[in-house]
Amino acid sequence: MPKLLLIQPTQYGPDGKPCKQKRIYLPGLAFPLLAAMAPPHWEVEIRLEVVDDIDFDAQVDLVGIGTMGYAIWRGVEIAAEFRRRGKTVFMGGYMASLVPELALEHVDSVVVGDGEVSLPRLLADWEAKRRLERIYENPVDALEGLPLPRYELLLDKPIGDMLPVQAGRGCPHLCSFCSIACIYKGRYMARPVDDVMRDIQKVRSLGFKSFYLLDDNIVSNPSFLRALCERITPLKMTWASQCSLQLARNPVLLELTRRSGCTMMSFGLESITQEGLDRLGKRWVDVTEHEMLLERIERAGIMASSEMILGTDSDTEETVRATLEFVERARIPIPRFYILTPIPGSALWAQLKHEGRLLHEDFRRYSGSEAVHRPAKLAPERVTELYWWLNERVFSLRSILRRTLLHPRVLRFPRQQVFALAVNLHYRRYIRRRVPPNIF
Repeated sequence: MPKLLLIQPTQYGPDGKPCKQKRIYLPGLAFPLLAAMAPPHWEVEIRLEVVDDIDFDAQVDLVGIGTMGYAIWRGVEIAAEFRRRGKTVFMGGYMASLVPELALEHVDSVVVGDGEVSLPRLLADWEAKRRLERIYENPVDALEGLPLPRYELLLDKPIGDMLPVQAGRGCPHLCSFCSIACIYKGRYMARPVDDVMRDIQKVRSLGFKSFYLLDDNIVSNPSFLRALCERITPLKMTWASQCSLQLARNPVLLELTRRSGCTMMSFGLESITQEGLDRLGKRWVDVTEHEMLLERIERAGIMASSEMILGTDSDTEETVRATLEFVERARIPIPRFYILTPIPGSALWAQLKHEGRLLHEDFRRYSGSEAVHRPAKLAPERVTELYWWLNERVFSLRSILRRTLLHPRVLRFPRQQVFALAVNLHYRRYIRRRVPPNIF
């Protein structure tokens, strides 16, 4: 029986060692789903390096390595160790998909984009020829018929109280900085509601009362979200996902989403300046409505998590300080920050390269915590300094407590706010070590 080992690398800490955690509260879905795509005679093992050790002498035939953002560079080291031992190694995931030629310098093959067609072909090639094609690129046009993920491969790991379920992929928007826009190019694909419900029912049968709906923007198709919420409601489960603030513009859908058990949504706010959003291709967002829409979300009973970017061409020292004031004023329970990083293959990358504004092309430093381009109004070094300044203040104990346990909603939703406290303290530990916060 041939064996496939799938590895999700962790990221590096300031000491040059891989970051580790005692528990990962939200494991990814890619590997359980890929494992289900393998023919039944293949044995599949999953290793999540943030909580698992890696046995480089393991008796395996193929090694597949995920490339989630900055962790690709730890993946390069892992690949080198296995290849030194004569193993065949391939990479997949969005970073390898965006820069396949770079990834191919370190592995035998790269899966670009979706894996539903590519992985079975890759495994068949290895069995037939004991070698792989350099690139497998087989995008899918629809998400019907996805197999039931092999969740059992996660159950022996120290994970939290929720499992992931795929709802949709892609996004109709073409924001210039976004990796999703690079890969799906404005397409959004929703799975059949029956298929999503099958997976949720499986999660429930395993004893879990919560799940995370994986979707790049679940409000992209309001009819799909509405139908899904109607089916989820009778289960009496809780769930979380991510979408744009457009959800708050539809009060009926917002209420239905909350009633179905949604307790948290992640929103990409990006910037508090309209100029910043416009230059990133998000003209459809009005920054003057951020606080009003967030308040609607909170009032409905859904906890907000946010993602914001520093280093846009509109940013100044004043806008960064105003960002801190905005987060504190809105009391966003779970905020996250990144420095604008031009992902190779993105429209932003092409623009900054054409304008000669990239500081370098050392992708090992494209971590989201260091400026790698010249913004219009701030020195790159100052952007990096302000990034850490902002994180230190947002993840101070005073700010954390004010946005979680002292939040006005704590009496209505105490469990949500305690969860937010735990996430903030987790992020605080990373920030104090000068490491971008890892996924909780």
